[in-house]
Amino acid sequence: MTSTRLIHTVGTGALEWLHAHRDGFRLEQDVDPEVGFLERFKPVGELALICKVLFREGVAGSRQAQLARQLLDHAWRDTLDGGRMLVRGQRIEPLSPIPFEVYLPFKELGYSHPEAEEAFRLNQRLESFHAFELPPTRRLGLSAFQRRFGLPARPPESEVIGRTWLGRTPEPWTVEGHIAYDITHAVFHLTDWGENPDGIPAPLADYLATWLPVWLDDWLDLERWDLLGELLVVDACLPRPTLDERAWEGFAAAQAPDGAMPAVRTMPEGTPEELFDLVYHPTLVAAFASVLATSRALTQLAHAPA
Repeated sequence: MTSTRLIHTVGTGALEWLHAHRDGFRLEQDVDPEVGFLERFKPVGELALICKVLFREGVAGSRQAQLARQLLDHAWRDTLDGGRMLVRGQRIEPLSPIPFEVYLPFKELGYSHPEAEEAFRLNQRLESFHAFELPPTRRLGLSAFQRRFGLPARPPESEVIGRTWLGRTPEPWTVEGHIAYDITHAVFHLTDWGENPDGIPAPLADYLATWLPVWLDDWLDLERWDLLGELLVVDACLPRPTLDERAWEGFAAAQAPDGAMPAVRTMPEGTPEELFDLVYHPTLVAAFASVLATSRALTQLAHAPA
């Protein structure tokens, strides 16, 4: 089994980098409407989700927990202006699910904005909101978010999963970039980001257990670190995670000394803003994978024969 210390160290370094570069979680308020005001919201929502996982799993040290809380406070207070930017975003793009998706993990962590919640509830009573066309995996995620928010999931997740790539369990050798991300995010949504491994239907869990080792080897050999990190999360979400030693050692070796994780091969170059945009996601994924895998490794140790 992979060293728990190695797995944990990856997450510690990633969180240190994210905290040091927290000003990169920024919005572009004067962006051209054709580009889309909501494009910069995605990193903020992902940050909140990963911090929620960190607090939920309870395997972070006091330093990690402090950094995560400071990151969340900064994102809520400074980036989202206490939630007011979410209200503005919903008014600019009324049918977009992005403000709602960003708000939910903050709400689950104790942050709130009544006007934003009122806007979300009103918006989701519109038939246009449910008719808004989304890819099946994205629709699965939105249904899961609706359930967690206390709203009816429209359509129910059980109806959506069969429309996704993973739900159809097609030929595993056809997996490439965007299909692989469809697989990983379907697992994230089915398990509520690793909270409920039993949320994966048994046939899909068996399919993943069979082919995940092959995919891990493929993306490791290609040095696609962002995708490899997401597949390591999938492994930790399974009822019986493997904590693949070769994949974790390669993943850890790719991490920069300051904790940043490149998306592909080696660290890119650019201005601080450009560099943040290129590496924030794989670095968030590294923190996510580390927290879940550390939790699963400790669970396996606790249940190991004496």
